[in-house]
Amino acid sequence: MIAAPTLQRIDRRRAAIIAAARHLFVAQGYERTTLAEIVTLAGGSLATVYKLFGNKDRLLEAVVLENAASGETMICEAVSLGVCPAATLRVIADGLHEQFLDPDVIALVRIVIARSICDPQFARQFFERTTNPTRDAIEALFAKWRDDGVPLKEAPDFLADMFMGLFVNDLQRQAISHGAAVRQAPEAIHQRTDFFIQAAGIAAQVQ
Repeated sequence: MIAAPTLQRIDRRRAAIIAAARHLFVAQGYERTTLAEIVTLAGGSLATVYKLFGNKDRLLEAVVLENAASGETMICEAVSLGVCPAATLRVIADGLHEQFLDPDVIALVRIVIARSICDPQFARQFFERTTNPTRDAIEALFAKWRDDGVPLKEAPDFLADMFMGLFVNDLQRQAISHGAAVRQAPEAIHQRTDFFIQAAGIAAQVQ
């Protein structure tokens, strides 16, 4: 049995390596980053990297999957504000826009897209850890509102897909275009969100 101090030391070393790898992968790209550079930034040794992760590909998986941004916590926080459904969706929309369009997230998605060509399972894992849980949390929220008497115009699963599309499409365009696509301003997100609220029938509720 490994002693608690040893486990804590291993966890700290693992976290430092992942943080260093994330920084370098985002700053200079996955292909151009070497394990030696990661070790120099994180401290430790190559032997530790190989022991904890196996190789550079597995380290990339740890970076992407462990730092994957899921909106579940943010959605729960928005709901906890206790405001009406329309206002709740506006808070969630602002949070998802900021989260999904973070430059580091875009850079990591770009890496995932490139890796998906030779490793489709890697891409599936990424979206199972990020987009899917967020989308499911949104669907559960719509289902709760429906059960509470909010007269939604479509089924919760359909509304969840449409709502997530407001943000995922922008994320994918930014990742693929390397910045050529125009980044949506917060005002445009507000317009999209209000249009969605009207179309879903939520605007009829007390604001």
